[in-house]
Parts: sequence; C-alpha cells; structure tokens
Amino acid sequence: MRIAFGANRYGDPVRRRVLDLLRQLEHEIIDVLESGDRSVDYPDIAALVADQVSRGDAERGILIGGTGLGMCIVANKFPGVRAAPCHDEVTAEVSRRHHDLNVLCLSASLLGELPIHRIIETWLRTPFDGGRHARRIEKIVRLERRDADDPPYTAVVALAPAMPVPAG
Repeated sequence: MRIAFGANRYGDPVRRRVLDLLRQLEHEIIDVLESGDRSVDYPDIAALVADQVSRGDAERGILIGGTGLGMCIVANKFPGVRAAPCHDEVTAEVSRRHHDLNVLCLSASLLGELPIHRIIETWLRTPFDGGRHARRIEKIVRLERRDADDPPYTAVVALAPAMPVPAG
C-alpha cells in the first residue's frame, strides 16, 4: 500500500521508528518532509499528506503531531479525505471498519511509541466493512459535493411548542 506520511517537530521523536515499521510491513512511503524542516507548521504538513490522498497518489496517510487534532482539521478540508485521531487499537479498528478512514492522525505527546505502533498496525490491517457503512460514507461524499438537488440527509424537524413570554 502507498502511504503518505508527515510528522511535525512533536512527532519527530517517533518518526524514524514509524517509518521503519511501515517499511517492515512492506508499504511504500511518501515522506512529505523526508529531508525538510520539521519545524514547519502543522497545517502545511497535513495539507501535503491530505493532498496526496485526495488526488489518489497515496491510498492512505498518517500524520503525527502534538495532539493530532490540528492536523486532522486540516486534512478533512480535502475532498475524499476522512481523517480522525485514534487513541487506541479500538478507535483505529472502528475508524476503518465503519468510517473507511484514510488518514490516521496520532498524538506523539499523549501516546507512547508502542501504542503508536499497535494503532498503526491495527489501522493498516483492518478492512472497511462496507454494507450499511458504505451508504453513510456515500452521504459524506455527497455532502462534500454539496449536491443541492440530492441532499444526503433526511430532514427531521420537530418544533417545540412556543413558550409564553412572561408579561412585564
């Protein structure tokens, strides 16, 4: 599998070992800052990885930052990217099975090296279940396209009765 990878200065301490793990698992890696300056702002790194996934140049992406949250926000701005932070093997598995997550965001500050490796291994080996989950992913795709003639959601509006305004 071709994986785009990016880490900022917070992810740098685990960067080499994560890349070694990906090579050991026989994945092709696009390291977006292979010889670059890791003090680059996280939006720049996340955009480079997300763009690779969005354009189809990489099947998946992995981002490692302080919390991974900022990188996640940036990555989700790109069409076709479904990014989320995963904190353990359970969230990694569910992110793939139910949400077909294609960009994994990890926290170097909150997770140790061994949990990061386990999360990555789980995420890479877990398939998308499809079925009812595929229907939901299609709704997300339609939301990205903002198809006004074919809204992906069912409007359910329940109006509460008007509250009387106290006199005075």
